[in-house]
Amino acid sequence: MTEIFKSIDIPSRNRVVADIRRQGFACIPDYLDARQLARLRSEVAAQALQHQGNYFAYHGGPTLDHSLLGLLAESVEFQTLLDSIHRLSCARPAVDPTIRPVLRCVQGETGRRESNAFHYDATLVTALVPVEIPQDAEQCGDLLLFPNVRPVRASALVNLLEKALLQNRLSRGLLVRAIARGWVKPVRLILRPGNLYLFWGYRTLHANEPCSPTHRRATALFHYGDPHAGSPLTRLTLSLTERRARRRSRSPLGHV
Repeated sequence: MTEIFKSIDIPSRNRVVADIRRQGFACIPDYLDARQLARLRSEVAAQALQHQGNYFAYHGGPTLDHSLLGLLAESVEFQTLLDSIHRLSCARPAVDPTIRPVLRCVQGETGRRESNAFHYDATLVTALVPVEIPQDAEQCGDLLLFPNVRPVRASALVNLLEKALLQNRLSRGLLVRAIARGWVKPVRLILRPGNLYLFWGYRTLHANEPCSPTHRRATALFHYGDPHAGSPLTRLTLSLTERRARRRSRSPLGHV
């Protein structure tokens, strides 16, 4: 049976881009229906069991290809939405129209090491679907954003150097301390499962706060529109990111 996903009309897509420009993000409530969300949670639970309560992340690959996330990334409705958001954001189509799905699950003590990892995404458009978000925990892994703080860089090298300057332990530690002391104030998103959140990941410094180790925080991410697609530096960075994700995921890949 073919999976049907919500279609977003043109006026709504315009509002999405207007919201991203105004507040740094946009939200489409209940993008996944109750049945789709239940299926996705079941798939996450199966993978969480294989990883024995440890952090894991899948960057594409056979695991996601056979999941609801793979179906969503390949659906005409979702591809049309992300392509429209990209065109409205920068007045041109994406150089590379590939949608790259990621399943990320923060759980247990190993998950805490993956929190407060502020970074810029490689792609202009980032779409996020929360799957499981703690509701009654001391730490719920809220998403923190510094929206639209940089433009799209003309050079892949400048982009890489900028990321290296900010995406390291020292810089992240200083930023977390500044947030704790109220010196800088990010936008805080309290995520609701099934909603679809969109923002300009390339331009927005962002990270999730820690999640209580007794709870699970699972999110589906979709990356679209790499401004530096085709650059050798971009290919190297993507390869290193995927290799790191495989190393962090301690259980062998299996179909969800």
